[in-house]
Formats: sequence, structure tokens, C-alpha cells
Amino acid sequence: MQVSWLVTGARGQLGSDLGQLLAVREGDTVTALGRDELDLTDEVGTRARVRQWLAAVRDRGDRAVLINAAAYTAVDAAEDDETTAEVVNGRAPGWLADELAGHGRLLHLSTDYVFDGAATQPYAVDAPVAPRSAYGRTKAAGERAVAAAGGDSAIVRTAWVYGRRGGNFVRTMIRLEKERDTVSVVDDQVGSPTWSADLAAGLVELATREAAVSPILHFTNAGQVSWHGLARAVFEEIGADPDRVLPTTTEAFPRPAPRPPYSVLDLSAWTSAGLTPPRPWRTALAVALRGGFQD
Repeated sequence: MQVSWLVTGARGQLGSDLGQLLAVREGDTVTALGRDELDLTDEVGTRARVRQWLAAVRDRGDRAVLINAAAYTAVDAAEDDETTAEVVNGRAPGWLADELAGHGRLLHLSTDYVFDGAATQPYAVDAPVAPRSAYGRTKAAGERAVAAAGGDSAIVRTAWVYGRRGGNFVRTMIRLEKERDTVSVVDDQVGSPTWSADLAAGLVELATREAAVSPILHFTNAGQVSWHGLARAVFEEIGADPDRVLPTTTEAFPRPAPRPPYSVLDLSAWTSAGLTPPRPWRTALAVALRGGFQD
């Protein structure tokens, strides 16, 4: 059976990679909606757009898959605008899940920020959720909304995502390497960098499984590193001196939203489900940068 895809957040770094990946799937149909095409603060409009898409899917006799890659991702801004973030991150996923229940598969992207960041070993999928920021609270609300709707759905938590498009840490380091003699980067926050192209491939693999999917899964590239270590790796990969990256502390760079000191997610549920194990973060970074990341 052919698949009809609906991707929300289609202009973001993950959405763009999903669009490229899905475009080459012969016979499938892809509907890619950015913020201008789908306003996730509008419940009536959102539900109507999804119902319209589902009707077209039924007419074609396809299988329906919706990947919700849209989110209010301005972590610091959410501290002062939690009401909007709550609608986009907390309520809208429930609307999508309600409409898909019984009609197709929903994959909803969530985040390491739903955890408190105080762990010393990778967070399992069933670890207690205890967000410390507005962004984390709203994303946790979205997880609850998806779970409450039931249906064929999965929450996929990820972390430290970077891609060839949009604003992200890796692109910032590439820019700062050209602009500054040295760059100071925090060395007391640890996580798993995730190349959005690898995440996109993992989501497509999960979406096309015939068997039912687990309700919560984690996907990042494998391994862990501090932001300082990641910045050094970026410098090395682009041929710059990594010693120009200086370590500093979170305390030296206060931000409105607290950052999790430890963001590593346990990937065992992903691999136990028979899905392709994510490759190491350093391997993914090297491939990403060799592929024209600096364009």
C-alpha cells in the first residue's frame, strides 16, 4: 500500500529533511505544511485541514501517516509566552492525535526538556517527567494529550538537533569560527547531538512499520558529549584549531530558561523494537559537514 504523508513544521530543519527524504519515495504522496499553511494556534482550522487531508487519503486508498515536526521551539521566549507555547506544544498535538485516531499513524516529536536534567545515566522512556522550563512543561503537556487520544501513535523524544537549515548550534559554531579568535562554550551540559537527516530517516522507518509502534521512543545519535566538546568537534571537522574553543560554565551564561545539565536519552527501546540503531554522533557530524553543511 502506498503512503500519504502529512508533515507539519515542514519549513524547519527536521521538516525540510523529511520533505527531501519523502519526495523520492515512489508512489507516495506528501503534503508538507509550514506555519503559513497550518496555524497550530487555531483548533478549528487545524482540525479541518487534517480532516480534508484524511478524506483525500481515503479517496486514494492510501495509508495515512502524519509526522508532527512543528513546535514552539523558542526556549527562552517561552518563559514569557507560555500561553502560546502551551497551545502549540501542549494542545495542538492532541487535536492532531484526535483526528488521526482510527484513521492513520501519528508520530509526534518531543524533547529531552521534559526531564529535569539531574540524572547521571541516560533517561529511559518511562523515566519520570519533571520539566524545569516553560518549554519543557508545554512539551510534556503535548505528550499527555497525544497519549490521551489513543490510536496508532508514538511520541519520539529527541535532543540537540542540528540540520543544514535554520538556526542551530553547529551552524552557529561554523559562523563564529570565521568571526572570532576564540569562542567560549559551556562544558557542564551533556547530551547527544542529533543530525536532523538521521532523525528524519529514523522517523520514516518507524512510520512505515507494519506492526504497532511503542507509545514512547527515544532517538538521538549515539554517545554523549558536552556543548564544549561538540564545538571542538565542529572546529576539527572544518579544519580549524579546536583549542580556540574555550570551556566555560552555565553560570557564566545565564539564560531565562534553565538548561538541563544532563540530556542523554536511553536508546534501548528504539533498538529493541528492531529499528536501525542510530550511528555515533561524531560519525553523523562528519558526514553532515562533508555534505555541504556550510552552504
